[in-house]
Amino acid sequence: MRWILAIGRSGTLAGAARALGVSHATIFRRLNAVERDLGRALFVRERRGYMPTAAGERLLAEAADMERRMQALERDVLEGDTAPAGPVRLTTTDTLFDGLLAPILASCRQRHPAITLEVAISNDTFNLSRRQADLAVRPMTTPPDALIAHRLGRIAMAAYVAADVDEDTAMTWLGLDDSVFFPALSAWMKAQGIDDSGWRIDTLLGLAAAVRRGAGVALLPCYLADADPSLARIGEPVPEVATDLWLLVHPDLRRVARVRAIRDEIAGAIEAEPVQARLAGRLP
Repeated sequence: MRWILAIGRSGTLAGAARALGVSHATIFRRLNAVERDLGRALFVRERRGYMPTAAGERLLAEAADMERRMQALERDVLEGDTAPAGPVRLTTTDTLFDGLLAPILASCRQRHPAITLEVAISNDTFNLSRRQADLAVRPMTTPPDALIAHRLGRIAMAAYVAADVDEDTAMTWLGLDDSVFFPALSAWMKAQGIDDSGWRIDTLLGLAAAVRRGAGVALLPCYLADADPSLARIGEPVPEVATDLWLLVHPDLRRVARVRAIRDEIAGAIEAEPVQARLAGRLP
């Protein structure tokens, strides 16, 4: 199959011979032997070179598929013989790190001590296509087409106030600054006729801190606020502002052992039912 694939790709016997590091005569003998065994021609010689027949086209497709599977198997075997080790750079938001990922990543370190975790906490989107990070855990509507995206769940949000707040303060709404890209939240607040012009903060963690101190009411992620005894939820989660949570990796890195190890740890932990219940805002 290697001989046939080399001829099909180069279009000449000389080109196939160079690709495989053998002589022109060897390629010629191999082709004749294969065609004799199969009882049919696989190529016809034209002015443009060796062109595959219908039988040759079918064989070339199978050969290319076999090559891909063999290469994948070789990578898996080689990586399976080596314990995951080396640096893995993960980017995520401050809210996700504080409310969800910190204990998961601590467990990752215990399970894979040879892996060095580099965590870039930023509300700006890192460009994985340019290798600014190996993995990303981020909320977004639609992940980039160029990345391998794994949906981890859906983040619910609800309204919260300080647990000991008085009724007048609770009526003051807090919102996110315009520098934070969250169109669903802005649209919902506008549809409800909510005026947040008195309080706007540029991070969800900052918003949660202001609510905790009794500054007013705000929509916050349930996984973050439900676990805080100083916050009290008002009503059910608001479906209009729920956002999908994604785990992203560059296609070139998905088979790298250390990246795959951290990716699998994160996905397994977040997809477990207790964390899914927290994400969805299902109170016990």
